[in-house]
Amino acid sequence: MHRTGHKGKQSGPAGSSEQGGPPSLGMPVRENPHRDYFRNLRRRLQVGFVLALFIPLAILSAYFHFQFNITMKESGQSLLRTLAESQRITFDLFLQERLVNLFQLPHAGEMRVPPTAGEMNRWLQRLRESSEAFVDVGWLNPSGKQIGYAGPYPSLRGREYSDEEWFRTLKTQERDYHITDIYLGLRNKPHFTVAVRLSAEDDLCIIRATLDPDKLYTFLQTLRLGEGVESGLVNLEGEYQLVDPGMGKLLGTAGFVPPTLARSGSREVTEGSDTHLVAYAWLEEVPWALIVRQPLRVAYAKMYRARRIMILGTVVLLMIILSVVWLATERLLRRAEATEEARASLKSQLIHAGKLASLGELAAGIAHEINNPLAIVSSESGFIRDMLDPRFDMDATPEKIREELDQIDEAVQRATNITKKLLSFSRREQPRLVPTNLNRLMDEVVGGLKEGELRIADVELVRDYDPNLPDLLIDPDPLRQVFLNLLNNAQDAIQGSGSITLGTQRNEETVRVTVRDTGKGMTSEEMERIFLPFYTTKEVGKGTGLGLSISSSLVDSMGGRIEAQSLPGAGSSFTVVLPITKQGDGASNGGIRE
Repeated sequence: MHRTGHKGKQSGPAGSSEQGGPPSLGMPVRENPHRDYFRNLRRRLQVGFVLALFIPLAILSAYFHFQFNITMKESGQSLLRTLAESQRITFDLFLQERLVNLFQLPHAGEMRVPPTAGEMNRWLQRLRESSEAFVDVGWLNPSGKQIGYAGPYPSLRGREYSDEEWFRTLKTQERDYHITDIYLGLRNKPHFTVAVRLSAEDDLCIIRATLDPDKLYTFLQTLRLGEGVESGLVNLEGEYQLVDPGMGKLLGTAGFVPPTLARSGSREVTEGSDTHLVAYAWLEEVPWALIVRQPLRVAYAKMYRARRIMILGTVVLLMIILSVVWLATERLLRRAEATEEARASLKSQLIHAGKLASLGELAAGIAHEINNPLAIVSSESGFIRDMLDPRFDMDATPEKIREELDQIDEAVQRATNITKKLLSFSRREQPRLVPTNLNRLMDEVVGGLKEGELRIADVELVRDYDPNLPDLLIDPDPLRQVFLNLLNNAQDAIQGSGSITLGTQRNEETVRVTVRDTGKGMTSEEMERIFLPFYTTKEVGKGTGLGLSISSSLVDSMGGRIEAQSLPGAGSSFTVVLPITKQGDGASNGGIRE
């Protein structure tokens, strides 16, 4: 009979094919999946470089710009102060010379008291020879009466000056000379008086002279230096004693009165809509302040020009540096992107090659598994023929034939399932993200024929599951391959009897799945190389060295990692650590990251 010895055969030594072989890898199908990553990386690097470049340079530029402005302003102010101080010294020397001229008059020859009109005229001529600023000269007795005079105003002979402030001051002060402010007086013409006190024939007398401020202004004009510089003299009350027309009017009120506490100084002064840099210096011989001012745009012209050049140079330098950094970053990132594309392609090929290699290892068992249902079909077909043969006188009722046909259908369905799983092994599919419980997934991997195979090999299977394990939103197919590879390695490591412990554990942010065996273990040198492609500790012909490499890549693509521990003679432990992600974040766990 054709049926003998075949009906009821359900398993064989290649029982691992009951799980259909390694599942599909869940490879992503989108083109250049790392392009977004490098686009974001490029943006972050470029922004980071720009910030790293501009922030320090901006701080340094602001600091140097601030210091440069201070230095240039101090330089401009110092230059104008030097000019004011120089003019002040020259003006003091001018006044001192005029005083010396007056003091020397009585000593120029024999003199009578009071001097005669001829002597007074000779005095005036001598004074004008020394300076054209002298207008007239007069001799005053101790009571303040001008008893000698030479000049264009003869009516002043005999005039009383005892009530004049300068006369009283000269008689009472320690200094033996006095210089008045500019005033109009009886002449109704601006002038100022220089008077000296001396003794003649054991009696006090005073020589006074009048100076023309126009001549003094002409002298002031010769001292002016610099573009747009204007000068003026002010007294303590802020009245102009001498002034450039653009600055003010003679005897008019000045917009700026220098402080008396400092003998010299400078500052920025705004008058109306104009801002000027003003320097001042108080004279020694008379309480006048020499004021020198210059428009701010002129005083700081060099500073503004240097600042523009500095800003332009800084901008050009920044643009050059930025362009170089930008181009270098772009070039490096393009190289990195090309390298990553090549690595991703090699990684994909490696995973696919590993699947094909695993398929070769399982080919014999799969062939035997397919042969079992084929043998059942053949046996049932022969048995039905025997039933229909009258020579055997067998029960050939339709019900009996239908039972045998059901056996054939079941065997065909089994063969169909095996071929479907085999086809899915080598086919690249889009990740299928579903809530997955790793406890149930482990049971699916070891259930059925694999658990029976372990039992036949005298390997005890121990389950140590965490009952509170959360569901992970992942593609379960790649994990089936990972767990199956770890389980096969654990089984191959056990020589004779032993045990394999499957454990799961939940931490705060991860789920840990451990496959622990009591096999021969590995040395530290072997542990360093176990994840390298094509490296294996198995005997020749029993492994390709791709299982752990592929498994590591798959777990890494899910955002996890594989931890390995082993000691020679004490067995090995491999732990798959996966992050716990919310359902909205599960996309990162679904496929391989490129």
